Amino acid sequence: MTHPLIDRETRTPARTGSTVEFRGLHRAFGSTTALDGLDLAIGPGELVALLGPSGCGKTTALRIVAGFERPDRGEVLVDGADVTRVPAHRRDTGMVFQSYSLFPHLTAVDNVAFGLRMSGVGGAARRARAAGLLELVGLPEHAARFPHQLSGGQQQRVALARALALRPRVLLLDEPLSALDAQVRLTLREEIRRLQQELGITTLFVTHDQEEALSIADRVAVMRAGRLEQCAPPAELYARPATAFVAEFVGVMSRIPGRAGPDGGTVSVLGRTLPVDGTLPGDGEAAGEAGEVDVLVRPEAVEVLADGDGTSRIVSATFLGATTRLTVRLAGGSDVLADVPAHTAAALPVGVTATVRLPDRPVLVARRRGGNSGGRP
Repeated sequence: MTHPLIDRETRTPARTGSTVEFRGLHRAFGSTTALDGLDLAIGPGELVALLGPSGCGKTTALRIVAGFERPDRGEVLVDGADVTRVPAHRRDTGMVFQSYSLFPHLTAVDNVAFGLRMSGVGGAARRARAAGLLELVGLPEHAARFPHQLSGGQQQRVALARALALRPRVLLLDEPLSALDAQVRLTLREEIRRLQQELGITTLFVTHDQEEALSIADRVAVMRAGRLEQCAPPAELYARPATAFVAEFVGVMSRIPGRAGPDGGTVSVLGRTLPVDGTLPGDGEAAGEAGEVDVLVRPEAVEVLADGDGTSRIVSATFLGATTRLTVRLAGGSDVLADVPAHTAAALPVGVTATVRLPDRPVLVARRRGGNSGGRP
């Protein structure tokens, strides 16, 4: 069967992706500001993940695109047209919710076909398209089953097929995998990415799971307190964060006390002088004394050596499979995280004294934070 969203002749998406643009979105609920001037542009066929802590405004932004919320100020444009005041049922978007939201009294195929029936699509065409969509999400043999007869992952696949049934210009995913167990979540996120790329549909994916965002998105938009901190491809976001918040929210980052050189181009840390790759701004951080900074390092960049004369001590070890994550307490009281190969971890037991080293390459620095404890905030 030819998939209903794929052109029969060219095997390409039946429609090209749309552009979506947020312009200065503001939204408040009473005294709580959900969005505080959000600007973001999404290209045609692009999958952008909105990532951030609870309350950062990512779901509010998604609901504004869907038409379920209206901004107090600002605009939403789809393909250059202002849809800010267009009702939800005329937005031409498809939405997949965290809770599936399937009709319990309808079979899988009837759930998928529901929107088509409401839109007046004829019986034969409706059934054919619904059946094709169930094939697209890998559930052709489950068409006659009711939601209670499906697993959580299968229900979410049906919800995804239903969202695609009306061939929307934009697909909206509101933490669609958070209610699933780890293995199903991994499988389904790969399936969502495959479908999104195959269909060429512009997609906005809301999640608080950084691993999920980094693995599935073309670009990740990190939000904080209703504002956009940075939007970049996953590799760039990880390696070149624009702010201290992004550096510590995306992945794992430790802060090690250091002292900046006179020109700010070098920093002394752990007995070495290293070049500075960049200085990251961050809110709520103390200026500290002149020259005092925090050096930001990823666990994979930290080397730990057992050393009877060392000034550091290993205080915990967590087995992660191929690697073991060590927490090492430095002489000044700060903790630093280090990922070491699991087969070498036996030589670095908890309690042993050690020396911590950084590679000879540029490092990121930020203003000194009071109460430095290393790791994520």
